[in-house]
Amino acid sequence: MTIAVLVLPEAARANDSVYTDLDLDQCQTLAEDQMGVSLKCRGYRGEPVYFKEGDLRQSVFYGRVDKELIEGAFESFSAFNHINTKIEWRLNDAGEPFAAILRWFIDNPGPEGGSTKASRGEILVVSRVGTSDYGGSCMVALVDAKANADANVKARQIADDTAQDFACGMQEPEWVGKRGDLVSERTFSWPEGYVVE
Repeated sequence: MTIAVLVLPEAARANDSVYTDLDLDQCQTLAEDQMGVSLKCRGYRGEPVYFKEGDLRQSVFYGRVDKELIEGAFESFSAFNHINTKIEWRLNDAGEPFAAILRWFIDNPGPEGGSTKASRGEILVVSRVGTSDYGGSCMVALVDAKANADANVKARQIADDTAQDFACGMQEPEWVGKRGDLVSERTFSWPEGYVVE
């Protein structure tokens, strides 16, 4: 009598998430003037988080980023904006972060001029984390958090699918899912001649 044994392939291991808080008051000041500030903060397991603010807009880069980007790059949105304080890091099988997800608030004016909860846009920004082998960090994908009920799931999926191979300076981040009226166009400034290959 022969017994057949069905062997099912092992399911692919899902990437893990860990979370850190971004407390700008605990960051090291790299540069400051009347126009804005540049800070170096601590992320997951001490990974650097580089924060900049200027003209009521903010910019964030993650990981072991090239000096040219730290000093000369700015990636944000055309509308006034600010970031949330909770960073979600996506980890590979070795437990190393390869992507970061951060919620940005787009400060659209409300009926009385100031930004309100109803008028404010929310974007989950997926970014590549710089490593010792690749010193680029940039926005990989954008998810309208108000227009998509499953925005967090979408952000994690696109992070897992594209962040590790995304070519900063050569590829444009994509909008994923529905896009409502409260979001804003991405803006960026890269150092002259800087392209990460």
